[in-house]
Amino acid sequence: MNLFNESEILRDLHSSDPIVQKKAFEQIVRYYSEKLYWQIRRMVLSHEDTNDILQNTFIKVWMSIDMFRGDAKLSTWLYKIAANESITFINKQRATTCISLDNEDANIAYKLESDDYFDGDEAQLKLQNAIATLPDKQRLVFNMRYFDEMAYEEMSDVLGTSVGALKASYHHAVKKIENILNHD
Repeated sequence: MNLFNESEILRDLHSSDPIVQKKAFEQIVRYYSEKLYWQIRRMVLSHEDTNDILQNTFIKVWMSIDMFRGDAKLSTWLYKIAANESITFINKQRATTCISLDNEDANIAYKLESDDYFDGDEAQLKLQNAIATLPDKQRLVFNMRYFDEMAYEEMSDVLGTSVGALKASYHHAVKKIENILNHD
């Protein structure tokens, strides 16, 4: 069984041997791909967009691995890059799409329903639609806490926000989602 040992992988990433570096990076990709995929997917909804953003995330990781000092956990750094890439993508998409705010909810529902990879039932679709109406950062906080069960302290490291603010953001997100689901 091949266990993921972060300190060994980080050592190998900084090796002078390019083959050792490549193998270490491949281990990171293998270990974190699914976790990062779902973090990104919950933000952008589309499978194809998620794959593109995940690929961009790993490219950015590879290009900047020398700057990783190990002050935080590797997973925290990866989640931060993936979150930033997701938000950048969403902002670019909003800037290029001329959709009125009235049609944005319909667009979200359409994206979910037309995605060949979405296999949720009607309740899951309603939940995802409700989550998608949250502001980007609040949606990210909700997804990290609710789906990834990430501790507030780790979320604080990833997002650069205080634990108290994250707890408040999560609480507000839950209330908004409950209101939407209760009024459907």
